[in-house]
Amino acid sequence: MGLCTAIKKFSRRGKYAVLIGLLLSVLAWKASFSGATDKTIRVNFAATQTPVKEDELRGKLNSWTAAPSHSNISTEKEECPEKSPLLMGASKLSFESSLTLKDVEHENKVVTEGEYEPSDCKARHSVAILIPHRNREKHLLYLLHHLHPFLQRQQLHYAIYVIHQAGDATFNRAKLLNVGYLEAIKDFSWECFIFHDVDLVPENDHNLYVCDQQPKHLVVGRNVTGYKLRYKGYFGGVTAMTKDQFFQVNGFSNNYWGWGGEDDDLRVRVEQQKMTIVRPPADVARYTMVFHKRDTGNQVNKNSSSPEMLAKKELKFEE
Repeated sequence: MGLCTAIKKFSRRGKYAVLIGLLLSVLAWKASFSGATDKTIRVNFAATQTPVKEDELRGKLNSWTAAPSHSNISTEKEECPEKSPLLMGASKLSFESSLTLKDVEHENKVVTEGEYEPSDCKARHSVAILIPHRNREKHLLYLLHHLHPFLQRQQLHYAIYVIHQAGDATFNRAKLLNVGYLEAIKDFSWECFIFHDVDLVPENDHNLYVCDQQPKHLVVGRNVTGYKLRYKGYFGGVTAMTKDQFFQVNGFSNNYWGWGGEDDDLRVRVEQQKMTIVRPPADVARYTMVFHKRDTGNQVNKNSSSPEMLAKKELKFEE
């Protein structure tokens, strides 16, 4: 249902993209909603896992990030203003149960296969939004309904990638985000990557979806925590990293099956690389969390707080 039943469109890079080096026998392919409001990557994690050497992975990353071209980007338009004149500030969010995919498609006719760029100026930033997903079709509709106009008001060149985990295996958010990253860099030389939970909707468009000189955490507060930071050191929900920053920490750990732990692990990786996490002002970095119950197959990871898991110094995608 939902993403699984969408009409599949083949990417310009071929029917299938075999990810050699990230996942341990993972097969991913591109699809999209019929209305092209996002780019969907479907992933089925295989039971058989084959380790890949770290230097081989880095070699592939280097070859995939070698300044690809993109014919849609105009070099003739003037650069967009440093501060977008379209920003509205805090918005009152609505989550209508009657919202449908056709509604989202109708609202986003300027979006092509999940990608958008301003028509009247050249965007200053190119951003890939990566959303891990399974069994949250309504949450995804709510997020797309609000996120597309939110990003367009920031005058960004962006693409939204939904990485859908197929099958009944335990959910692995981190591994899906690693897949999304590797697929996105095949499309375009994105300078910034936003790793975005499907149930968090931004409330204020002054919370800019652009990267900083240091890894950036965008969720300072959410409605369910009284708009306070969830806990000291929290680095989950929505985070932004440049290609160089993500490469430096060597991505997420693939070890975290179920809910929790992968965001703390990423924070440790950032700290081990002597980088500092930055955050927008608390009155801007506010989110509404759409209520849901814990999914089957996404149980709390019992090892999410294990010191042994969080203190690893070997940073390998295939761990």
